[in-house]
Amino acid sequence: MSATDTAEAPSRLIDARIAELGDWRGETLARLRALIHEADPEVVEEWKWRGVPVWSHAGILCTGETYKAVVKMTFAKGASLPDPAGLFNSSLDGNTRRAIDIREGEAIDAAALKALVRAAVALNTAKGAKR
Repeated sequence: MSATDTAEAPSRLIDARIAELGDWRGETLARLRALIHEADPEVVEEWKWRGVPVWSHAGILCTGETYKAVVKMTFAKGASLPDPAGLFNSSLDGNTRRAIDIREGEAIDAAALKALVRAAVALNTAKGAKR
């Protein structure tokens, strides 16, 4: 396997997860993925913890977990991010993570979500610059 194949493997696994879901959850995960890439063209896709899509840039930005009733987008450092649109609606009690649970039929505020992704990138890259 070449270095290119290794780098593409997580993206192929995410493609496969989206296809295997075959319902609104796959469509939602694909939409979130597209918005993440629009917000940060340099984002790196990873596959961790036995099957969780992860998007990183100088550290983990967020994950995309799929459950029966929700697609959960968990921001690793969400508690430190500005959320003026109030997207975070889950995992609100912790000191670090914050999540967005998206249910079938719910609209995604693309502009607000991309702003969150950009804020997560800025937070990760600022911490890297301090080292």
